[in-house]
Amino acid sequence: MKIFLIGFMGCGKSTIGKRLATKLGYDFVDLDHQIERLAGMPITEYFAANGESGFRIFESKTLKDFSYPDNCVVATGGGAPCYFDNMQWINDHGISIYIEMTPAALAKRLESGKDKRPLLKDMNEEELITFISHKLEERNPFYQQAHKIVNGISLTPDALRVLILSEV
Repeated sequence: MKIFLIGFMGCGKSTIGKRLATKLGYDFVDLDHQIERLAGMPITEYFAANGESGFRIFESKTLKDFSYPDNCVVATGGGAPCYFDNMQWINDHGISIYIEMTPAALAKRLESGKDKRPLLKDMNEEELITFISHKLEERNPFYQQAHKIVNGISLTPDALRVLILSEV
């Protein structure tokens, strides 16, 4: 079984994904790390060199062409489900789970790591919340297509494990 975790940056896809994979005895795949490995450079550099459209094409190709282990938890990039037919592909190839959070909660989580995220590094808290709100408005039609939607605030690997196992 393949479990795809989707949601905005900072919602916990990688953190909870690693823990969930351990609980299930599955492999963990971080799609962003695979993109960096295949590109031979950090995503920020790839993005700068190829623009957003070049990055989104490469991201989609990596999502669809990667050799996933039979049983794995996949943390996608925040925008991955929102381009091309990626969300449909994700739903056709596994169980998708949207880790939902409010803009304020996401901003709080992203505040400490803003310097690693070029789009966010110069924003104050209010600007960050506004930015996240606008992005969520754009992305929610895709995120809402997930098989399951969970609240990311109090989400635990055990709760997610129970939810997934109740589906199989």
